[in-house]
Amino acid sequence: MDTSKPFNVLFLCTGNSARSVMAEALMNKEGAGRFKAYSAGSMPTGRVNPHVRPIVEICGFQLTDFRSKSWDEFAKPEAPPLDFIFTVCDNAAGEVCPIWPGQPMTAHWGVPDPAAAEGSEAQIGAAFAQAARLLGNRIRLFLSLPLESLDRMSLQTKLREIGERVDQAGSVQ
Repeated sequence: MDTSKPFNVLFLCTGNSARSVMAEALMNKEGAGRFKAYSAGSMPTGRVNPHVRPIVEICGFQLTDFRSKSWDEFAKPEAPPLDFIFTVCDNAAGEVCPIWPGQPMTAHWGVPDPAAAEGSEAQIGAAFAQAARLLGNRIRLFLSLPLESLDRMSLQTKLREIGERVDQAGSVQ
């Protein structure tokens, strides 16, 4: 892979209001300079969940830096060329995606939906923190891959493994 330019990464979810937005913020913080992340949804809610605020702020962003948008924006000719696409919710993984120009590498990194959490504000906040931790673990594993020395098939296998077998410590088993 050509590592001379930043890689464009798209995180997909159905509503593009929580998990994909957190992943976008985490990747832009952790992968700054090497990666540029975006997020989108198949059926965007039109708003970012307010419980995402602490996570994006820890990453150095404001909640207003993000918006809930359709994945159709990234299938247009003027969209940034995508190198990697990760689905972070089970619904989006099963949906028929647009045809992405350039044949980006794809993988499913499903994370439980923190927006579905019920209970006190502390319990809901804990669900969002847990989702951010899982996404952060996967992103850090991805960032540690030797992209310049992996062939496409090996890289695809590694991407799938990150989504399938991430343990509590964040290591691929």
